[in-house]
Amino acid sequence: MAKKLFAKGKGSSFDRWLFAGIVIALVLISLTLWGPLRKFRVTEDKKIPQQAAKGEPIQKKPGKQDTKKHGESLVAGPMEHTALVAIVIDDLGQDVKQAREVVSLPGKVTLAVMPGLAQSRKTAELAKQNNREVLLHLPMEYRSRSGKPATGMLRSDMTPMEFLTTVSNDVDSVPGAIGINNHEGSSLTENKEAMKFLMAELKARNLMFLDSVTSARSVAYITAREFGIKSGKRDVFLDNEGDNPSYIRKQLDELAEIARKNGRAIGIGHPHPATISELRKWLTEAGNQGIEIVPISRMMN
Repeated sequence: MAKKLFAKGKGSSFDRWLFAGIVIALVLISLTLWGPLRKFRVTEDKKIPQQAAKGEPIQKKPGKQDTKKHGESLVAGPMEHTALVAIVIDDLGQDVKQAREVVSLPGKVTLAVMPGLAQSRKTAELAKQNNREVLLHLPMEYRSRSGKPATGMLRSDMTPMEFLTTVSNDVDSVPGAIGINNHEGSSLTENKEAMKFLMAELKARNLMFLDSVTSARSVAYITAREFGIKSGKRDVFLDNEGDNPSYIRKQLDELAEIARKNGRAIGIGHPHPATISELRKWLTEAGNQGIEIVPISRMMN
């Protein structure tokens, strides 16, 4: 006869212990599922986020370091916007001392050198040695005919050959110039045909053009744009009152305001002692005002 699993008698002590173990296990399972131990299990389950229980990603509660809108930096406070300013100093080439004063200014100030003067070439070379950009400050016909024409001036009564020869000679006298800006020119810059002729030559030479805007009716900048030439135009004349420091400072503040409003601005000044002095102070403070001083080429579109 087959031996019963839980038979009493000799040799059944192991069976009794096995039976007792099974009973205890069943009791513990019952307590866990339906008895007092169920409360403990549910309490532990509550520690698991609801999203995780559903298989969804866990959403972390924002802390102080995460309280930012989409696209904002974690750096405290708004990011400062840098406004670009280019400063051009005209009428250089007569005295190297003036050029040395300009290149000693903090910031990448651009030198605009008159053609055909005794120190034109040396001034351009000095600028290059000091990593400063150079423009040819090209004289153009002005409205009044009573004054003496400047060396290398372009005039409306020139023949095409005279016009092109003058441009060529002027460019050669200021080596390394990346472009030109007009000296005077209140008459010629209003002459569309003359500007077309000039821009065609600048295009062929791969030169930029900065309109000094000596006339409100100037068509020079518009014509340069039509020819696809990198170009710009003056926003503020810094020193129409060249011996008045307070006026120059006011103009510099206006230049900064335009730059902050539009993102960029171009100022033109001259190597007057008061201009150099005020510029030196203003340029030192410019960085604290969120202004970066850049070469004129950065402002040409």
